[in-house]
Amino acid sequence: MDQNAQKQRAALAALDEVQDGMTVGLGTGSTATFFIQLLKQAMMERHWQLTTVASSTRSADMARSLGITVKDIDEVDNIDVTIDGADECDWSLNGIKGGGAALLYEKVLAVRSNRNIWIIDDSKLSEQLGQFRLPVEVIPFGAEQVFNRFQDMGLAPSFRMTNIWDRLVTDAGHHIIDLDVSNVNNPYRLADDIKGMTGVVEHGFFLDICDRVIIGTDPIQTMVRPVELKQP
Repeated sequence: MDQNAQKQRAALAALDEVQDGMTVGLGTGSTATFFIQLLKQAMMERHWQLTTVASSTRSADMARSLGITVKDIDEVDNIDVTIDGADECDWSLNGIKGGGAALLYEKVLAVRSNRNIWIIDDSKLSEQLGQFRLPVEVIPFGAEQVFNRFQDMGLAPSFRMTNIWDRLVTDAGHHIIDLDVSNVNNPYRLADDIKGMTGVVEHGFFLDICDRVIIGTDPIQTMVRPVELKQP
């Protein structure tokens, strides 16, 4: 089964996490796009009344174009469940996200959600995080200084570019530096080190955040975080 077919299957299975009246967080990326389309179909067929919060301008625009109500995160009291993809996921349900350059807003939604569900194809699974480069969102001012520090740490940094001349600018007006973390054995320590750097806004390690992973294989596979490993 190809990746798009798996993404669609996982997105369809994620509808079981949604109930009428919920506030639903919408992720960003190709898998999240499938979910938004299927969510609209389910709303029509099941007569659901939902409120959504989006993790990027493009996801918000897509949802609104389908007639889905999208609110700013500060307009809702809570988010019942956020459905999103992941660029990489290990067997402990930790992941790397940010391939779609929305990691900051995705994390803001995630930490304010009662439940986080990731929908992926099986190519995103790995024994150890680091097969996908780690995105780090940084402010433009002094970004080269942060870049140089990452270089000194041996993390082979590269600025995310839109073309050979222009650095990508996120929805929040920041740049992204992608890092090679394939040789990192302790992502928790590195996550703390990166977050403590002046000029860094957020990193793409999503640790102890996901509650359930849905893998769009045939049959569907799921992984659930044990209760004792969930954040309080």
